[in-house]
Amino acid sequence: MHKVITFGEILMRLSPPDNRKFSQAKNFEVIYGGGEFNVAASLSNYGIDTEFVTALPDIAIGDCALSATHEFQVGSKHIIRQGERLGIYFIETGNSIRPSKVVYDRRGSAISQIEKGVFNWEQILEGANWFHWSGVTPALSQATAEVCLEAIKMADKMGLGISTDLNYRSKLWQYGKAPHEVMPEMLQYSNVILGDIDTAMFMLGKDKVAPNYSNDEEIKTHFSELTDLLPKLNTIGMTFRDSVNASHQRIGGFLFKDDILYRAKNYEVQPVVDRVGTGDAFMGGFLYGLLEFGGDMKKTIDFATSACALKHSIFGDVNRVTKEEVLECMASDGSAKVNR
Repeated sequence: MHKVITFGEILMRLSPPDNRKFSQAKNFEVIYGGGEFNVAASLSNYGIDTEFVTALPDIAIGDCALSATHEFQVGSKHIIRQGERLGIYFIETGNSIRPSKVVYDRRGSAISQIEKGVFNWEQILEGANWFHWSGVTPALSQATAEVCLEAIKMADKMGLGISTDLNYRSKLWQYGKAPHEVMPEMLQYSNVILGDIDTAMFMLGKDKVAPNYSNDEEIKTHFSELTDLLPKLNTIGMTFRDSVNASHQRIGGFLFKDDILYRAKNYEVQPVVDRVGTGDAFMGGFLYGLLEFGGDMKKTIDFATSACALKHSIFGDVNRVTKEEVLECMASDGSAKVNR
């Protein structure tokens, strides 16, 4: 039985309904989500035992965020209550040629004020076989970066698999450190990384590259360079996105392992209901495949890409599809006929 621990921030998302602009909003729809939580929720949906670790303010809004973990049957026994506020982000959902806009209001949130030693990572990770984190968490504050590194080192010491979604968010790195000053040490422990080649090299302080993603040999060369830089890295995943416009996306995926590149089939998604959380849906599907498919890398990347594509059709941060629905999508021609 697998058990996955994820660590990060859960936020309140506020969005104007019906693709309205902020200037038109008279009310906002409220949802709770965040990268690492979204991954845990996906895995829980697929039947994996999960536990989400974070800090929430001990106020009514913190209770609402905690209720979201219960809704998706994600473990919450190691969530601590401290601080005065929950992080917030506002999203104006794009449509057609108008892109989405995101405004963050996360400064001073409960998770950004945690301190080293507040979590007993040895106890938290006991009985688990996987730990997942993303590049969003060390971007929040020096404190969250230090606590995340604590968790990573303990997970490595205890022999857990460690995965990272690079998740670069330029608007979040505001506390005086750049990614290349923080991420290289943390990524040295990662066994699995999700992210494009440009972002990985940027976070490692290396020269950016502009790979031709239609050339398999070129992609393999760059992925091999990445595994040379990170000694514990054995598997790399990447989504491939061709954005025709905000309402029309072409979704594909790569998986690189043991010098072999696996490609998923591409999906045409039109119209897009909600793009937020689609990368987390891919990550959830990716981890599920690695844990459950017995080393079948082609099936793993197909499952992850299908989960990602399906998430574009679902409103909210969390991918609410079941394992069976993902498998059905993998086997279908994309026509989405009524299931009677």
